Amino acid sequence: MSFFSKLFKKKDITSSYSYRINMAKSLHGQPVKYVTERKEDNEDVIGRGGAMAVHGDTFIVDSSGDRLFACNIADLEASMLMSGDGVIITGPNLLQGGSMRSIIVHFVYYRK
Repeated sequence: MSFFSKLFKKKDITSSYSYRINMAKSLHGQPVKYVTERKEDNEDVIGRGGAMAVHGDTFIVDSSGDRLFACNIADLEASMLMSGDGVIITGPNLLQGGSMRSIIVHFVYYRK
């Protein structure tokens, strides 16, 4: 690396706690159309309907009447889909003993 690239190194803002809490708050209350999970070569639908919520320091995804995903906000990684119709959520799932899980939550489309 050159001297200037070391001096003016960009910080990764997506790994900061403030970014994660703001992302979780922006997803709070968002209605869910369906939830998928990628396993090997298949993308399986694991839930339909529901919502996402922040409860204390925990981010929760409820769908089909079940709690599918719960993760501490400090460990949460969320990134929007390019279409803006959903979000990819990755983190240690507290419901499965802390094993890493990655799900794709698709939003309900409301015409504005």
